[in-house]
Amino acid sequence: MSPGGSRRPTGFACQTRSNGEVLITHHGKPAAILRGHEAQRFLARLGMVDGQESMARLTGHYKHGNEGTAQAHPRNR
Repeated sequence: MSPGGSRRPTGFACQTRSNGEVLITHHGKPAAILRGHEAQRFLARLGMVDGQESMARLTGHYKHGNEGTAQAHPRNR
């Protein structure tokens, strides 16, 4: 576990299609398709950052694992 109680995202993969689209899957199921400029930006950024984290954020699956920690925080009571 990383600091703050959240787990690192896992299970994401990406595949570049012949037409330039990028398919992002999560545990083998399609989670997002990036096209055009967004696909190019993602591929350029992929080498510089954690790919699993980046794909999780793009698909909206990045919060899983830390909701309980956030609920227990004094600010949220």
